[in-house]
Amino acid sequence: MNDSINVLLVDDHAVVREGYRRLLEDSGIRVVGEAATAADAYQQFCTLDPHVVVMDIALSGVSGIEGMRRILARSPAARVLIFSMHQEVIFVRRALEAGAAGYLTKSSAPRVLVEAVAAVARGQRYLSHDVALNLALAPSTTPDSARPPLSPREFEVLKLLAQGCSLSDIAKQLCRHEKTVANHQSAIKQKLGADNTVQLVRIAMQLGLVPPV
Repeated sequence: MNDSINVLLVDDHAVVREGYRRLLEDSGIRVVGEAATAADAYQQFCTLDPHVVVMDIALSGVSGIEGMRRILARSPAARVLIFSMHQEVIFVRRALEAGAAGYLTKSSAPRVLVEAVAAVARGQRYLSHDVALNLALAPSTTPDSARPPLSPREFEVLKLLAQGCSLSDIAKQLCRHEKTVANHQSAIKQKLGADNTVQLVRIAMQLGLVPPV
């Protein structure tokens, strides 16, 4: 029965949360709390002990993935459903690796959110159709298929870029030619779908690869 499910909504847009609240409550699911940040979500989770946390990835400050990690560190049995605009495999794998019970894209039909919350509350894993299809078609990059499709060197370059290092600084730290580092940067942009370094930094933060600045 949906009326026995309590949900905490986490999204940094109040208008968006209001729409989700109405959708869930019209289906008999109780929304017991709302939060705009990962820190507020953690505090409300500790107070409300909801059955399901519906959490966006792109939050102000700490990302939803990092917020989920904190919740799960306190309560390993917590059920967190990621509800995000990102359908790229790298985001999905990162979220599942961090302990998400499900992953749903915001392009999904309204009824799918209700289905996902109910399934996660029952202890099941839920992936929206587009996410499941992308995962099925994506090449496996590691034995557990849970890590970003970056080489160790690219991963290191990404972290240094996100920390504000210039290509020249990175070249010196890694003892590589600046042109080599620039080639790594281009490859990372292509793999992550970023047009510039600012977008790369934002993606790195949302994935929890580096702390917010």
